[in-house]
Parts: sequence; structure tokens; C-alpha cells
Amino acid sequence: MTLVLSPADLRAVTAYAAECAQAVLGIFAAARPDDPRAREAIDAAWEFARGGERGKALRDTAWAALRAANEAEGGPREAARAAMAAAGAAYLHPLPQATQVRHILGAAAHAARAAELAAGDDRDVGAADIARAASRTTPAVLDVLGRYPAAPDGGGRIDELIRLLDATLRRPR
Repeated sequence: MTLVLSPADLRAVTAYAAECAQAVLGIFAAARPDDPRAREAIDAAWEFARGGERGKALRDTAWAALRAANEAEGGPREAARAAMAAAGAAYLHPLPQATQVRHILGAAAHAARAAELAAGDDRDVGAADIARAASRTTPAVLDVLGRYPAAPDGGGRIDELIRLLDATLRRPR
């Protein structure tokens, strides 16, 4: 069984992810001012969200942001991973699997972790960032998220943040 995801659905999820990642881009840029890879991934995500192609350039910038993350540490690493996740959000799979929630909420979780680490690993900062990410969601993103099972158990801090955001978004409003 597969879900139906329209181009508009993918663009809404990608715009949300790009907005979350953009909020912490400065953490990466401050540590690596001459490295454009995280910015380029976010720019590519925005371009897709605004009607651009979902193709090689989008994938390439996501991979480049991942390489940038692997060359960084702490908050800058997570900020670059948020950028990678923003570009990767365009590739949400129409499979009704809990693991796909990471494509929807991963950029927000990496952004929250970047903020935590930039604040000396302050979990309250991460929780506040998750609350801001929840406030950024649109009805379209909530609709797409609701088609998937809840985020799976297990994993590390990023997975905890994904579950926190997922639970927050699935609560009746």
C-alpha cells in the first residue's frame, strides 16, 4: 500500500523543513563562514518549495550539506544536517511507515539539536525550539503528517526530538 502525495504536499513539507533549517543556519555559518553547502541546500529546498524541479541539483545539495555536517562538530554539525534534511524533505516516500516521519520533521529536530548544542547542550533550548517548530506548521504539513503512523521509538536525541514534535503536532488543538 502507498499513500498519495501530490506535488503540493511535497512542496509544503519542504517549505516547512527549509524554514526550520534556515532558523539555525547562522550556527553553521558562524563556524564555517566560507562553506556555502548548508545555505545552498536550504536555497535548493526553497526553490523546490516555490515550484522548482525535484531533481539532481536538489539531491546534490543535500549530499553536499551532509558532507559539510560530517566535517563539523556540535551545533554547526546539526545545523548542516538540518539543511540536508530540508533538501531531502522533497523526497518523502509515499510509504505508510513511521520512519518516513523523519522526512517531515527531521529538519526541525536537527535544528532544535543545533540550538541545544549552541546553548551548551541545554535541553530547555531544544524544547523551546520544538515549540517554535510546532508553531511553524501549516494545515498542509499537518495533513501530510497525519497520513503516516507516529514516529517510531528508539534512537538518540534527534529521534527524541522528532517524537516530541510529532506528539505535539498530533495532539488535538
